[in-house]
This record gives sequence, structure tokens and C-alpha cells, in this order.
Amino acid sequence: MAEAVAERTAETAAPGAARRGPHMVSGAMTGVLIAGLAVAFVAVAVAAISIGSVNLPVGAVWRVVGAHLTGSASGDPLRDQIVWDIRTPRVLIAALVGAGLSVAGVALQALVRNPLADPYILGVSSGASLGAVLVVSFGTTALGGLGVTGAAFATATLSVLVVYALAQRGGRLLDSRLVLAGVAVGYLCSAATSYVQLQVDPSELHGLMFWLMGSIAGATWSDLGVPAAVIAVCTLFLLVQGRALNALMAGDDAAAGLGASVQALRIALLVVASLLTATSVSVVGGIGFVGLMVPHAARFVVGGDHRRVLPVATLTGAVFLVAVDIVARTADRPNELPIGIFTTGLGVPFFLWLLRRRSGGA
Repeated sequence: MAEAVAERTAETAAPGAARRGPHMVSGAMTGVLIAGLAVAFVAVAVAAISIGSVNLPVGAVWRVVGAHLTGSASGDPLRDQIVWDIRTPRVLIAALVGAGLSVAGVALQALVRNPLADPYILGVSSGASLGAVLVVSFGTTALGGLGVTGAAFATATLSVLVVYALAQRGGRLLDSRLVLAGVAVGYLCSAATSYVQLQVDPSELHGLMFWLMGSIAGATWSDLGVPAAVIAVCTLFLLVQGRALNALMAGDDAAAGLGASVQALRIALLVVASLLTATSVSVVGGIGFVGLMVPHAARFVVGGDHRRVLPVATLTGAVFLVAVDIVARTADRPNELPIGIFTTGLGVPFFLWLLRRRSGGA
């Protein structure tokens, strides 16, 4: 009985699930959609490697890529550096961060059963940024010897714990308190980050500000290992827990009826969301609203079943952030704009629309 309730809830009552009609894709078409998203990712990645602030012939770009893939000489050292050492790892980092933030959004929305949950809105990104900036500015001694990722994870976890505690009344999470607590904690962490910025050398301030607004500039091949491992492990874990996540959306009783340890699952979701956010922030800085928009769009298309939402959100997030990074690199050539400007510009109207839609359906 509990399993039936969980599955029905996943289809009709998951956070952000459409109340005015069924989702757009179901059954075998979900596989077609996932295959289509994979093709879209390849297409946008090809475009991102081909396009940049420096105009290069497309044929020359792919000769460089082909040379590295086959182990032969590429010929032109300058083109080799631009294409293989700058553009290619940048595209891969953008894809990993887009996927990671999207999965973090899915985890947080399942944790609090609220489609407004997002690493940025709930203050998790601001908390992670504070830890990362402390280490970047003052070294590993700032937080007991933790590196950038470790410090970001510690402060992100602390932030979401505070938000989670403040949003409860009588053991229940309240939507209004959740958003307000997240905004308050986010502002507090931002204020602390601003104070840290005042303590650094003025010559380093511009780069730090650019990083805080979100930037994939400077991505290298060495940056790929940790995000790839973290995102793969966390996404796999959530996929394995897909049925339990669906039950959690129906309430604690339904989840317990399926044999899930509700408290342990909530703690796991908290750790997963914090780890994904911290890993992303430590590599590219603060990029907001990806974890809000992408999971919501995925649920709108495939429904609330996390076994479908997770792969769709992962690929959609990768495609989305690579595409936005193309705009950030080319909108004001030869200058580059922080990618966070564009994600926030898209995310704020989406957030306001979502608020209005939820209040209209209440």
C-alpha cells in the first residue's frame, strides 16, 4: 500500500509537479528524451569548443582535438593551447558543474519537499563560497587545514543545517520559513564573505570578485577529477535511492512503510547536496539558480519520479551551463562576463513565476 502511494505521489504530487495536467513525456519516450539530451550535449559541446573570444577556423580547431585524441602532433602551439588547454577543459567543467548543481537541486527539493529549494536560494552556495574564499584568501590554516573543497563543504553543510533548523515549527518544515531562512543565512554568509574580501590584497580583489560571481575561466584538466568523481557517485547514490525519494515526497510514513530509514535518508540528502554544491563552488565560484530551474523543468517534462528526473536533470544541467558559458564568452568579445550574471538573469524571473504559480494554485 505504501509503495502504491509513493508511486502515485511521484507522478502527481511531487514538488513542482504540474497540477493542471499530466507531464509531457512518459514510458518509453523517456529513453528517447534522454538520448536526445545526450545528442544535444554533444552538439553544444562541439559548438563551445569551436567558438570563443578568439576566432579560429573550425577545421583548425578540430584538427587540434583530433591530434590529441590520436596522439599525433597538432602543429600550431598557440592554437593547441587555446583549443586543448583552455576551451576543452572549460567545456567539460561547465558540463560537470551544470550537472552537479542540478542534482544538488533535486536532492534539496526532495529533502524539504519544496520546489523552491535550491543551493543558491537556501544559502548553501553562499555558505560554500564563504568557506572557499577563506581558504583562497588566507590559506589552509583558515579552517583547520582544510582545502578549498573541504572548507566549502564544511560551511555549506553548516549553512543548510541552520536553514533546516530555522524553517521548522513543531517538527514540520514551513515553506515560508524555508525561503526566508535561506535568504537570511545567504545574506549573512555574503556579508562575512564581503568582510573577508576587505582583508585581502587589493590587487587580488578583482579576480576574487569575478570568481564569486561565477566564472569557468581558468579551468584546467587538473580541475576535472574531483567534480567528475563526486557527481558520478552522488548521482548514482540518488538513482539507487529513487524509490525511497519518491516515497519521501508522500511523507515520512510512506517512506517508512517502504522500509526506508527516513532520518538516515534526510541526512544522506543533506550531505549529498552540500558535497555537490561545495565541489561546484570550489571550482567555478557561485553560480545561482541552476539547481532551481533545471530540476523543475525536468519534473514538468517527465513527472515526479526521481528515477526519470535524475538522468534528465543531469543532462539538461550539463547542456544548459555549457550553452550559457558560450554566451558569457562571446557576448562582449574580447571581454568575458561572469557566467553567474546570466544564470541569475534567467533564474530570478523563473523564481518569481514559480512563486506566483504556487500561490495561484494554493
